Amino acid sequence: MHTKAIIPVAGAGTRLRPLTYTQPKPLIPVAGKPIISFIIDQLIEIGVRDFIFVIGYLGEKIKNYVEQAYPDIEKQFVNQEMRLGSAHAIWTARESIRDADDVFVFFGDTIIDLDFQKVLNDPYSTLGVKKVHDPREYGVVEYDEDGLVNKVIEKPRIPKSNLAMVGFYHIKEVPAFINALEFNISNNIRTDGEFPLTDALMRMIETGARFSTIEVDNWFNCGKKDVLLETNAIMLRRKGYASANLPDFDSSIVIHPVSIGENCQISNSIIGPHVTIGNNVRITNAIVRDSIIGNYAAIQEIILQNSVVGNDASITGLRQSLNIGDNTEIDFS
Repeated sequence: MHTKAIIPVAGAGTRLRPLTYTQPKPLIPVAGKPIISFIIDQLIEIGVRDFIFVIGYLGEKIKNYVEQAYPDIEKQFVNQEMRLGSAHAIWTARESIRDADDVFVFFGDTIIDLDFQKVLNDPYSTLGVKKVHDPREYGVVEYDEDGLVNKVIEKPRIPKSNLAMVGFYHIKEVPAFINALEFNISNNIRTDGEFPLTDALMRMIETGARFSTIEVDNWFNCGKKDVLLETNAIMLRRKGYASANLPDFDSSIVIHPVSIGENCQISNSIIGPHVTIGNNVRITNAIVRDSIIGNYAAIQEIILQNSVVGNDASITGLRQSLNIGDNTEIDFS
């Protein structure tokens, strides 16, 4: 059986700007590991060896990372020149999946926990779902009397279900999938000006494809800063992600869990909890907690919390020498 995986990573990550002006969102580190590596590693664990990455914005950086970090997997990189939606991204790679028996689609900014074995054992194509408070922001599923999906709707104004699709799909009917993508694009069937994957899945359902769902245990949609930092904290608390056997940093305190990269210079500082620090970072006279710091950053004389700092960034805080008289109030906030 020939299984392939498509990972669309062409988005611009606008909700994480300015960080994503120069850093593709899938390469942002969470608990010391780029988001895209969580996805690739999970698929490798279930036996997937053939990957297609749909790249676009800053795509060369993603290509370089995957080629260096995963030299042993089969990989293709397909460029989506115009960002016209998730279905359009997959459609650009349609020729690469024609020979596949089944296809995993896994969006490149999503980290999930689920039982992948259940997905592999399911006789139907499978949609990963999770209950959400406001389903109007997501693609939503509805069921028939047999418990199979009979409708998927992109961002419904009046949702009839609170089960949102989480960006993970296992497609067993690959020819029908390609036909649905081609039908919607050739007939210019759009939602809000784009070609969402939800509409292609609905086309498959209308032509007889059957889908079941699997509710994921956890879903971390890392497209927003607060979710990104929350995911970083959760992952650091899990076994195997936080750094162990750290060196003794000069006059500094480390409050675990943290992930600290190689060749970092830290002095007179308090680091943690829930901090991810990249490689070759310099931190002096600072307090950093609940934050993600990129490679080669330099931070001094500052208190940082709930922050995301990009690669090669430099931050220097206020340092004052004061001669204060009686009955004086100074507020630096």
